[in-house]
Amino acid sequence: MGIYQSAIRTKIQPLLTVGMPVRNAMPFLPEAIESLLHQTLGAFEILAIVDGGADGSLEYLGGVHDARLRVFTQPGMGVTATLNRMLREARTPWLVRQDADDVSYLQRMEKLLDAIAQHPDAGLIYSLADYHPRERCAGRFRCSQGTPEELRATVESGYLLSICHSTVALNIAKTRAVGGYRMDLHAEDADLWWRMARRWDLWCIPEVLVGFRLNAGSVSTRHAEEQQLAGLYVQYLLLSDLWRLSARPLDRVADTLSSILQPRALRAKEWLRRWNMERAAGQRLPEVCALARAVWASPGYVLRRVRDEFRRAGIANGVPPQWFLERKEMLWG
Repeated sequence: MGIYQSAIRTKIQPLLTVGMPVRNAMPFLPEAIESLLHQTLGAFEILAIVDGGADGSLEYLGGVHDARLRVFTQPGMGVTATLNRMLREARTPWLVRQDADDVSYLQRMEKLLDAIAQHPDAGLIYSLADYHPRERCAGRFRCSQGTPEELRATVESGYLLSICHSTVALNIAKTRAVGGYRMDLHAEDADLWWRMARRWDLWCIPEVLVGFRLNAGSVSTRHAEEQQLAGLYVQYLLLSDLWRLSARPLDRVADTLSSILQPRALRAKEWLRRWNMERAAGQRLPEVCALARAVWASPGYVLRRVRDEFRRAGIANGVPPQWFLERKEMLWG
């Protein structure tokens, strides 16, 4: 008898809900769902919220016959509203995140439950992630690692944590206590990580439990420059909190923050993403061209990215806080 069936017969309440926002998720959605249905641990729920869209995602989910799956639909309300609805709709103490184009490796739920048992007071538990499909992609998601104290120290020094959203398990009560997800920006996750780290312990499982897919239709790919600006604004919010200054809305500081952007590094990052997508598709000539263009755009960024593949500490996002201080009058008045 499997663990899931055993849990039903003994009426054990599962601890985990996997929350998956869905919008035009085909053709990747079936692989994402199948990766959950075949976990070594089955005692969890799956909450899929279809946030509008015009492909066959809802029809596919309607054909999945598994008692663990609950499906909600809503008009296109955006990622932040969808994530906050997941925090409300989940019937378990922990919300496990997974995007509709990513995959959970076989033992992910089992490993998460083990970590929760070891750290029941944690606010957030996360793991490492490979780029997917890992047999055709190079490297892994650039991830902050360390003890809760080290992760908190990174945030307290003014930098943002780099954590793959699809690897995270959130303690729902503690996430709500810091305000949940905020703002319809392309960095709503990074904004949550620093608020969680300042108040609760964050624990990293130093194992790869998720496959993170790079695809041309993802938010990160389609809104790369907006995402970088949003990341700077989130760092600005963190520094405002640390320095006890009143933060201004994004539209009032966007021009100043744009002066901090590093366009050559951004272009290199975009071409490295393209390089991995071409590798995944088996397109050899476009793959070589994309890598060459990344190096041409910013050799320094590419070298730093290669170095980060071998680092286990000190990885963070953001620019030196001093850059913000140099623009203090324009940013805070």
